[in-house]
Amino acid sequence: MSNNNGVQISSNGVDASVVSRAFLENYINWFSKVLDVSVKLYFGQECSVNSIYDIKEPDDKLLDVIAGNSNLTYDEKIVLLLSVMPHIRPQVLDTFFITNTVFNRSFTEFGGCIGKNHTGFLPTGETAAFILAGNNIEKRFELLKIFDREHFFFKNNILVVDNVGTGEPFLSGAIKVTGEFLTRLTTGEEHKPDYSISFPAKRVTTPLNWDSLVLPHDVIDDIQDINTWIAAKSTIMDKWQLNRIIKPGYRCLFYGPPGTGKTLTATLLGKRNQMDVYRVDLSMIISKYIGETEKNLANIFDQAVNKNWILFFDEADALFGKRTQAGNSNDRHANQEVAYLLQRIEDFPGVVVLATNLKSNIDEAFARRFQSVIYFPLPDSDLRYKLWKRMLPETWIENSDIDLRGISSEYELSGGAMTNVVRYCALKIVSREMTSIDMQLLFEGIRKELYKEGKMI
Repeated sequence: MSNNNGVQISSNGVDASVVSRAFLENYINWFSKVLDVSVKLYFGQECSVNSIYDIKEPDDKLLDVIAGNSNLTYDEKIVLLLSVMPHIRPQVLDTFFITNTVFNRSFTEFGGCIGKNHTGFLPTGETAAFILAGNNIEKRFELLKIFDREHFFFKNNILVVDNVGTGEPFLSGAIKVTGEFLTRLTTGEEHKPDYSISFPAKRVTTPLNWDSLVLPHDVIDDIQDINTWIAAKSTIMDKWQLNRIIKPGYRCLFYGPPGTGKTLTATLLGKRNQMDVYRVDLSMIISKYIGETEKNLANIFDQAVNKNWILFFDEADALFGKRTQAGNSNDRHANQEVAYLLQRIEDFPGVVVLATNLKSNIDEAFARRFQSVIYFPLPDSDLRYKLWKRMLPETWIENSDIDLRGISSEYELSGGAMTNVVRYCALKIVSREMTSIDMQLLFEGIRKELYKEGKMI
């Protein structure tokens, strides 16, 4: 379908052409008229209409499509536009800089707050209440539902009322639109959050494909169960109505020695199922200050809750370690963090993957709640042979006397260690102006890797 501006709406979301100047101007003009009428009616000025609801909203459904809700109300659309106005047309809100000449200050009923660098008006919940409710106390209370944590806006990470001071009115908090919605509105694309203090997770990708995964057959079968869950989740939960007894998320624990494919597997799960994989940076999550670790984790889970993401916690035992006897306040604090993590992970509707070198370090309360607990062993000689064959370029070994079967049998290396050996050989081929490798060069690389692991040959 298309609106009167010729903008296309696809059945499964927003076409890139939706985000057009005409579309934005249409909604900005509507919001500006509503704001103007609201101010005039409140101050008893001459006005051509008797209510803001007499101003017809745009007849397309583009804002609904971008928000992901086909039934946005008039009030919800105004609140949504109010939250984005500082980003797309800040001068529209300059109306609220009118001074109350009686008290020589701004009008309390306008709400608003001051930004650190932005010189324009930043709306609060009070601003929305002024526009939509005026002095109507019943309408004011009704608007509180829009800012409730159970509302569509909060659940779908569209906007929130933020920074309400202790003991201050709830509507005094700033209305903040999320980067996710703002990106969809202004570009038509899905938001990919950047690594930052407020979002300490980094998107990870791989150029490899599923057939690059060299693991024992039983491990591959266990991993395939995760793929099956992702593909058939709606059938399992909705069609068969197992959502009565099964929580919506899927939790996996990958454990085993370093370099055995845990991170690669998590990344390939995302690639195969067209899901973004975010590796959580535990160094920025963990804080010595009480409540900060939980707050940092909440930032990630809140943004991920309705996304098609896989959350990947590498070296997870640093955060998901065993609880101890609460001998002092530090122990109690650490135990509270683990309990909070347990609750957030269990309630998370998406896929969570935890990886650790030692399963014994993970709290048993977590382990009991994993749907998949998969051990990634060091590859045996046959798997090592497959890995060497796939990693070493054919031109390096086609005229060489290298005995890959013998090397695979003799030297026990992980896939990660073998990758380091190949890198070492590549550097030496360049620096020594060689065209291929021999047993001596390959042996040099293997010896360096074994030395790192404390093994001498």
